Amino acid sequence: MPVPHQVPPPAPPSADGRAAADAPTGDPARLRPRIWVAVVLLGLVGQLAWTVENIYLNLFVYDTVTDDPTVIATMVAASAATATLATLLLGALSDRTGRRRAFVAGGYLLWGVCTAAFGFLTVGAMGDIAPVANVVLLTVIAVIMLDCLMSFLGSGANDAAFQAWVTDVTRPANRGRVEAVLAVMPLLSMLVIFGGFDGLARAGEWRTFFLVIGAVMAAAGVVAWFLVEDSPTLVRNDAGYLRSVVHGLRPSAMRANPGLYLALTAWSVWGVSTQVFLPYLVIYLQRYLRVEGYAVVLAAVLVTASVVSVLSGRVIDRVGKVRFVLPAAAVYGTGLLLMFLARGTLPVIGAGIVMMSGFMLVLAPLGALVRDYSPPDRAGHVQGLRMVFAILIPMLVGPYLGAAVISNAGETYQDLGVVRQVPTPGIFLMALAVLTLIVVPVLALRRRGGRIAA
Repeated sequence: MPVPHQVPPPAPPSADGRAAADAPTGDPARLRPRIWVAVVLLGLVGQLAWTVENIYLNLFVYDTVTDDPTVIATMVAASAATATLATLLLGALSDRTGRRRAFVAGGYLLWGVCTAAFGFLTVGAMGDIAPVANVVLLTVIAVIMLDCLMSFLGSGANDAAFQAWVTDVTRPANRGRVEAVLAVMPLLSMLVIFGGFDGLARAGEWRTFFLVIGAVMAAAGVVAWFLVEDSPTLVRNDAGYLRSVVHGLRPSAMRANPGLYLALTAWSVWGVSTQVFLPYLVIYLQRYLRVEGYAVVLAAVLVTASVVSVLSGRVIDRVGKVRFVLPAAAVYGTGLLLMFLARGTLPVIGAGIVMMSGFMLVLAPLGALVRDYSPPDRAGHVQGLRMVFAILIPMLVGPYLGAAVISNAGETYQDLGVVRQVPTPGIFLMALAVLTLIVVPVLALRRRGGRIAA
């Protein structure tokens, strides 16, 4: 990815991933309070939406449409493909226009409207509109289509524009801290949803559930218009639009930016590992472990893991991003093994704390490395590449691996006389097996870093 000659390239990470100073004077790690407010608000609201899509939409389908795990896996895969396409298209467009603000504000607003629409999509409603024999199949198709539309809008707003804006306004010296905060947002969003809205889902009040979440997202879009400022140093990419969309998928771009693609590959391995179990996690707690107070379990796990993630930010910047990844992966892997073994509320809380802390500790340095290696004129386009490696590949592979484990285990339960499949602990062992592959790109990244330093 070439850098325009009139703009100096960003300072490369050092051998162990530590950042060089990015400004000759002042504190390069300091961010204005307004930027921190935007990062926290939009990061949290965006993750609220992804929590609803990645966990509660699956639960919605499982409880009200069908218990077939292949349907959930197909929905996740279709959503991931759509999200990746949206990020590639809109990320490149925001690079070309030199604007992020309009994409963030307008996208969050429409994203919220689309999310609210799920409240009106039920088997009964579809039967009233189109009284056909296989109304369940029709409802599944409608849910997947609406999910794809929601993913397109959400990825354009959050993954393409917002994430590129974060790259624009941060520097290598502060990205460990920023990524540690952003890494908390998925956990914090789960805590907010479980604590504030899980009762609606458990009571079957899905319309109210989706309407409230959609309203929060739309409101965030309005606030974003007044809060987000395009960076004055944002470098516009004047290359042809279609060439910009596919630029990062070319072998020449990969050869020119090996550090970026090694970091993305490591992220992809981590992502596949998480997607083996994450779409089925709440169902597993409810139906296999029969943990009645699973919201309390998740709250304890998520609060602790969030604190660990935030506290790790300065450590990541000080120790070095690359050096931090493998120990963090070891913590995550240990947590997966403990989740496979855990039975009962207290053991699950302990195992979950280790697993989700490691989950976040891996994500923060990888996200910061991808930003460090992003060319300044293609920050939006890199978000599209991130979607390919961190979302599309994991969501195409992970849920189907999990579904295969579930189907082959043959565990079932009866609900009102209907035999339903249930996730089993084997999903955590499969996730652990995938995670071990992260060693390959991380070691390659460390060797490459040593050559840079030399």
